[in-house]
Amino acid sequence: MRIFALTGAGVSAESGLGTFRDKKDEGLWARFDPMALATPEAFARDPATVQAFYDARRRNLLGASPNGAHFALAQLEQELAARGGELTLVTQNIDDLHERAGSRIVIHMHGELLKARCLRCAAVAVWRDDLSPTSRCPSCRTAGRLRPHVVWFGEVPLHMEETLAALERADRFVAIGTSGSVYPAAGFVAQARRLGVTTCEINLEPSDNAALFDERRYGRASEAVAAWAEAILETT
Repeated sequence: MRIFALTGAGVSAESGLGTFRDKKDEGLWARFDPMALATPEAFARDPATVQAFYDARRRNLLGASPNGAHFALAQLEQELAARGGELTLVTQNIDDLHERAGSRIVIHMHGELLKARCLRCAAVAVWRDDLSPTSRCPSCRTAGRLRPHVVWFGEVPLHMEETLAALERADRFVAIGTSGSVYPAAGFVAQARRLGVTTCEINLEPSDNAALFDERRYGRASEAVAAWAEAILETT
């Protein structure tokens, strides 16, 4: 069995990392203006404010730990591989909690918070500290040209060719903790249906495109993902 798993902010909510959109208007973009913090134009206009926002999120991430949903997906990947199957995990999240839980095949379509990218030489480097005007690129040694290695509004998601190839070879598609409102990820379920792939949504509450899924499971990610993974292994 080949499973394509798409995860969003909801999978990391129990680890203390905020979601971006929710039905209660408590997500990050209800409290902060994304156009002032998550666009190339915002960074060019006021880099200090943008860097401060991501510095705070980076510090929060460093203090967080994976939850049961992350561990369940890592265990499922391991079990499927032992049976000749595959789990490809594509995440919209910029945290590294999937990797810390043990997942090996993780595609970060929106980048990674614990990395920085140089605007001068385009090199990407692991970065766990705050970014400042004095921060130097490890590759070209230029100061003040590093930005968070994350995809902002108006930028193209990363690794799309690899992502779409994994979706085309999948037998099952599952979306976990996603709002169903951010494209192109929100369109994956429709593409999976066109390919004849069985689809499942796991979420705290129905997403914007919940009606497109064959199966729907709702509840805390740590519990719902573990139950779903157990059911998958029982039928594999």
